[in-house]
Amino acid sequence: MGSGHPECPERLDAIEDRLIASGLADFLERRSADLASDNALMMAHSAAYLAWLKSEHELLLEEYAAGGPSYRYVDPDTTINQYTLQAIRRSAGMSIAATEAVFSGELNNAFCAVRPPGHHAERARAHGFCFVCNVALAALFALDVLGLQRVAVVDFDVHHGNGTEDILAGDERALMVSFFQHPFFPHMGVPPKADNMINIPVEHYTKGEAIRDIVQEKWLPALDRFEPQMIFISAGFDAHREDDMGQIGLVENDYAWITSQLMQVADRHAGGKIVSCLEGGYDLSALGRSVEAHIRTLAGLD
Repeated sequence: MGSGHPECPERLDAIEDRLIASGLADFLERRSADLASDNALMMAHSAAYLAWLKSEHELLLEEYAAGGPSYRYVDPDTTINQYTLQAIRRSAGMSIAATEAVFSGELNNAFCAVRPPGHHAERARAHGFCFVCNVALAALFALDVLGLQRVAVVDFDVHHGNGTEDILAGDERALMVSFFQHPFFPHMGVPPKADNMINIPVEHYTKGEAIRDIVQEKWLPALDRFEPQMIFISAGFDAHREDDMGQIGLVENDYAWITSQLMQVADRHAGGKIVSCLEGGYDLSALGRSVEAHIRTLAGLD
């Protein structure tokens, strides 16, 4: 995204370093994935939007070849460079490949350590560091291609997943549950766009105990009533108390606990099937520790 931008390559480095230092890396299977095609991306995004992204990319390349900047703004917070289209296709392809592998029983669950994040990308708009909504795309792939009848999306990023909501609102085959700091960027989600959205706004400086109450009182009953056949997680870790992108007070144990609760729901209704995709998390130390807690719980090693 450019020098000094919080959505930086060092985010994935911090995760990798933490997994290695903790010894957890030795227990994990690593996989890559093919680039997602236009047809795959159009499960969640409009053809006109994809054409616009390509045109912005071409303009960037022309300007750069003529001595211009190596980045081009497509949103006040969001830039593209010459590698962005490949990156978003790889990220989307990873979420699809993980969904296929978990659906088939080849894997019990999967975490996609991908950049850029996706949950602010609406059907026809790049927004908030995001270009393609990986989680919504994976959920629709499970429904439209793999033939599932019900899927749930869980979003615990500090920011509301307006892109996921924009794409899935009104689709009765999908349930989305989330909490998010409010009022706060992206200033959406209140009220929800449709009845299949369980949006729980929380005040600044909310701590883990209150978030756990929301999960137990709001999320879990809704998820159990819905009986999802697969759960998708928008795993943003910027609600950590050390992350200055937000003002929510979660710690690693909270992320592990939330993950364990979702695993129990998945065990009851979905044969344990969970696909988690990285969203936010910008304090590098807190991000690495939080992802370790999340993956350790998913792997049954906590």
